[in-house]
Amino acid sequence: MSDLSDARDLARMVVQLSERARADFAAAIAELDVPVLLARTVLLVDGRTPMREIASELGCDPSYVTSIADQLETRGLVVRTAGRDRRVKVLELTDAGAELKSAVSEAVEHHGPFAYQLDVTQKQTLRELLTILLAGNDDVTMTSCAIDHTAEGVTR
Repeated sequence: MSDLSDARDLARMVVQLSERARADFAAAIAELDVPVLLARTVLLVDGRTPMREIASELGCDPSYVTSIADQLETRGLVVRTAGRDRRVKVLELTDAGAELKSAVSEAVEHHGPFAYQLDVTQKQTLRELLTILLAGNDDVTMTSCAIDHTAEGVTR
């Protein structure tokens, strides 16, 4: 197999795995009655988490996280406050948000390809390889939030 063919095959497999992981996540949290993007966001809030950091993790434009934060606040899952620098907005989970985070974590822990198909050593190897592949791509614009999430109940 040529290097180009290898790269194409690996890229195809990564995309397939990514799509499968998304579908598995959605299936795992289906009973929780929360849109996927809101559930993903709740998982990212750890203490007082800057909205810009959440945008980076989700691969969204920071302005889109404002809409997500609005919906999380409406559901009583987060409070939005100013950070040390008043220009920075941070999210912090409410008690209800912490309960949801725990429920989402529990639901996805035992669901999908990462739960049972890989042993501890394989998971560590995969983590190391993905870290290498993702390193230095902070300047690449991600589009995972650019998808129309209205079907998931997330509006803009």
